[in-house]
Parts: sequence; structure tokens; C-alpha cells
Amino acid sequence: MEYYLGIDVGSVSTKLVVLDGTGELVAQSYLPTQGTPIAAVREGLKLVTAQAPKADIAATAITGSGRELISAIISSGLVKNEISTQAAAAACYLPDVRTVIEIGGQDSKLILLRDGLMADFAMNTVCAAGTGSFLDHQAARLGLSLENFGALALKSIAPARIAGRCTVFAESDMIHQQQIGASLEDVVYGLCKSLVHNYLISVASGKEIHPPVVLQGGVARNPGIVRAFKDELGFEFFIPPHPELTGAIGAALLAKQKL
Repeated sequence: MEYYLGIDVGSVSTKLVVLDGTGELVAQSYLPTQGTPIAAVREGLKLVTAQAPKADIAATAITGSGRELISAIISSGLVKNEISTQAAAAACYLPDVRTVIEIGGQDSKLILLRDGLMADFAMNTVCAAGTGSFLDHQAARLGLSLENFGALALKSIAPARIAGRCTVFAESDMIHQQQIGASLEDVVYGLCKSLVHNYLISVASGKEIHPPVVLQGGVARNPGIVRAFKDELGFEFFIPPHPELTGAIGAALLAKQKL
């Protein structure tokens, strides 16, 4: 059987996956990029090779913000942008998907598909308030792990009102809410709602979000964010088995398709 390698080199994390000919995930690696994408890819290759030592890689595709750098090293790899790979992964998991919401560590995307074809897309520009790094930073300020952060958000009854305009205003509002006695659960869920609100007014501004919707990116693993999106939009979301790997999975799928 032939196998396909997908590499997603982001500014925060570097993901590698190996898919078999049926699209089954047989190896994966998720590592912090830490400003050294080449070293992260090298280590990721060691990990996936150890997991699937007999896999005969027939084709490779590279995506993410560091794709051009890595493609200069892996010259045989297909180079694809993040919009294409995220859309490919979503369509594989849910063929009738109409909207893809992807929130990563430093950027976020909205992809609209109609009849299986990409109709429109948008990405955040400069503000990190609608990305995963926003939640990482606020969780650290509160002394919480991201796992506890999401679990606390589900317990909220009266979410605190926290600005979604930018991280600076959000932090000021968070401190104010703590000072006036808001519970930790309500502050945490208020931060989740702030991220979702910022995403909807910036990335999704002027776009029509129709179900079925696939929620992707590492933030999709946070139940507080999933709850906030449901509250704002009023419908359910499909979350893939490995939402943090969808960029790499989509790249591997496109490598197979190209071959």
C-alpha cells in the first residue's frame, strides 16, 4: 500500500501525519515550532517514521506559514496554502460541509463551500484576540491549564462581559470582572465568548455561515469555545477526530489527489 505524508508548519506548532491509501491516519506528530521550523520538521519526521517504519511514502505535501522554507528542503513536496488543505480535510470528514471554521494558534480562517467547491474565504489580519494564543495567554494569567479552562467554561451560568476588540481590552475587562466578584467559571466562559465574538465580527464579517459547519484547529478541542459558538450561531458543529491536525491531513489528502 502507498502512503502519503502531510506537513503543516505553523508559527506556533508543526504537525506531521501519514495517511494510508484509504485515508486512514497511521502516524502523527504535533510539536511546538519554537521559531525553529526546520528542527521541528526533522523531529516530526523521526516520530512518524518510528510509528510507521514500513510506510512507503508515495507523495508529500507541505502547508502552513513555513511551507516555502520547508519546501526548499523537501523539494519533492507539493506546496499548498492553508485554505486549500483545511477545506480538503473538512470535505473528507463531512462531504456536504458548507462552512469551515478553523482557529489555530496565531491565525483563524473561515471557508465557505458550495456544492463541494470553495466559494469564499477570509482570514484574520493582525489581531490575535480571535486565535488560540489569546486563550493560552489568558489561561496562563489565571493559572489554569487549557484542559481546566474548557471544563470551567461549561460550568458558567452568567458569563462575564469581556470585550472582544483586542487582547489589551479583554485583559482589562477580565481584571475588572475579577475585582467586582465575578466567579472564575463566568470569567473563563466570558473569555471564550470574547474570542468567538471577535472571530465573528472580524473574520466572518459580511459572510453567511450556513450548516453543516466543521470546526477545526486546536481550539476546537476546547469545550468552552464549542459552547460559545453554539450560543452565538444556534446550531451544532461537526468536530473531526483530530481537529488540531486537519491542516496536515488535508495536505496529505491533496498529495494523494495530485499523485
